[in-house]
Amino acid sequence: MKCTLMHKNIPVVDLLIDEDSGFIDNIHTVHDYARLPLGTVETSTAKNGALNRGYLNAWWVGRSIPASRENIQAALINLGARSTAALLLKCYGLSLSDHYWVRPENTNLQWNEINFFQNDFSKDVGEILFGHEPTDRSGLDLMSPDNTSDGWLKKKWVIVDGKRMLMKGGSGDYQQEPFNELVASAIMRRLKIPHVPYVLTFDGGHPYSLCETFVTPETELIPALRAWEARKQSNHNSAYAHMLRCAEALGIPHVREALEKMLVLDYIIGNTDRHLNNFGFIRNVNTLEWQGIAPIYDSGTALWHDTQYVGRAPKSKPFRPTHSEQIKLVQDFNWFDYDALQGLGDECAEIFNQSDWIDAKRRDALVRAIEVRAKEIAQMRSVTRPKPGLSEALQIAQEKVDAQTSDKIPHSKRHDER
Repeated sequence: MKCTLMHKNIPVVDLLIDEDSGFIDNIHTVHDYARLPLGTVETSTAKNGALNRGYLNAWWVGRSIPASRENIQAALINLGARSTAALLLKCYGLSLSDHYWVRPENTNLQWNEINFFQNDFSKDVGEILFGHEPTDRSGLDLMSPDNTSDGWLKKKWVIVDGKRMLMKGGSGDYQQEPFNELVASAIMRRLKIPHVPYVLTFDGGHPYSLCETFVTPETELIPALRAWEARKQSNHNSAYAHMLRCAEALGIPHVREALEKMLVLDYIIGNTDRHLNNFGFIRNVNTLEWQGIAPIYDSGTALWHDTQYVGRAPKSKPFRPTHSEQIKLVQDFNWFDYDALQGLGDECAEIFNQSDWIDAKRRDALVRAIEVRAKEIAQMRSVTRPKPGLSEALQIAQEKVDAQTSDKIPHSKRHDER
C-alpha cells in the first residue's frame, strides 16, 4: 500500500507498506525531517541525519501489539490478521499516545475525522483481546486504538463518560498488577510526584486497573527509548549519563529531578520492569516543544507480583541491575517527605484487602516490605550527598566511574514490552 506517514495533518514521509506483513518496504519522499519519529535517522558519522528504513520499521512495528501478549495467536485468528503488525493498517496506525498515522495514497482523510482522541472507536478488537469470541467475523470493525497498545498484559481501551481509559489486567496466581498500580498511586499522591492515577475495577470476576490517557490532542508521549536512540551512546557514558545527555541535547527540561523521583518510587515498590518504554517525555504536537517528563505510569510489575518470596532483593531497570545500585544515582533526597507516608501501610492493606488472590499473610508481608523500603529511603535522605549543582567536570568524572560498573543498554535495541 502506498501511503504517507502523517503527523496530525502534516505529511512527513511517503512509504510503501506491505499489507500482509505490515512492514515498510520502501521509503520515498521525506516531506518534513523535523517531524520524523525520533530515533529513526542515522547518528553515525558517515550517514548522520539520513532516514534509516530499519530504524523506521522498528518504530512502526513497535506500535503493534507484542507477540508475547496473552492469547494473541487466537485473537489474530478471530481478527482475520496474519500478524499484529498487519493490524496497524486496519486503524491507519493511529494510537492514543501520539499523533502519527498513515494516509493511503489518493485519499483526502483528515486527522480530525478519524483520530481516537475526538472520535469514537470500535469495541470489537478489545473484546477479542479479552477472549470473547466474535458472533460475526465478517462484520468486525477493526478501527481501534487496541491495535496499537503495547505490553504483554491483557488490556483494552474503553470510553467512560467521554474519557479514554486504559483497562489492564493482572497475571499469574496473584493477579496483583492492578492492585500494585493503586499502591504506587497512593505513594506518589502522598509524595506529590506527578503521576497517572489508577482506580480498580472488576470484569468477569477479574481485577483490572483503569486510568485515563494523559495525552491530549495537543500533546504526545515520546517513550524514553525514542530519546535514547536519538543519540549514539559514548563508550565512557553509563546508561544513566546517556539518558541525561540525550534529554539535554533534545532540550527536555527538569529531567534529572523527575528521574530521581521515579527511581525512589521504584525502590520503594521494587519495580522490576521500568524499561525504556515504561516512562517517557511529553512534547507539544504543534510546536514540537518539549514540556518535560511524562507523569509516571505503568508501575504494576512490582511488589514481588510473580513470586511468593516477598522481600527478596528484586531486579531493577533501566539503569542498573539492582535497586541497591540504581538508588545510588539519586543525588537529592531533600524533597522526600517521610512524614507524608505515615498511615501508608494501612492504606496499602485496604487496597490488597479487595483482592481474592492475596491472602492475609501475603498482604501483611507486602505492607511490611513497603514500609521497610520507604524507611530505607528516609535513612538515605539523612546522608549528605552531592547536590545537582555539581560542576560539569566533576559530574562527568563521576559518570565515568559509574560506567565501569553500570549495566549498559545497547544503543541499537531495547524494545522490552510493557
